[in-house]
Amino acid sequence: QVQLVDYGGGSVQAGGSLTLSCAGALYSESGYCMAWFRQIPGKGRERVASIYIGRGGTYYADSVKGRFTIYPDNASTTIYLQMNSLKPEDSAMYFCAADHWSEEYCSGGSLTEDDFDTWGRGTQVTVSS
Repeated sequence: QVQLVDYGGGSVQAGGSLTLSCAGALYSESGYCMAWFRQIPGKGRERVASIYIGRGGTYYADSVKGRFTIYPDNASTTIYLQMNSLKPEDSAMYFCAADHWSEEYCSGGSLTEDDFDTWGRGTQVTVSS
């Protein structure tokens, strides 16, 4: 059973940067799709980025393209989400998630929160204007 620990959230001003981390075992095994989701109160979880472990195919939501970068630390078992040029609308609880998906699905736009079985507990990001 993969265990995920996500952390690194905080409060920043608009235009600032944060890097979220997602630590856990088995990331070095190819075939895992690692993703970051975010959720605001009263809404479902939105996938903002994902990466296919082993081949590196990535997905980004339109709202974060060019500002967020997902990448693994191949020397350890951590997935990062580098968030630059943060906006107040990026404020949310961020969760990392993992499941077995093909690179085609992992780097495509169809996967939702229902397609991931393993989750971190979440880390809060607050961006003030």
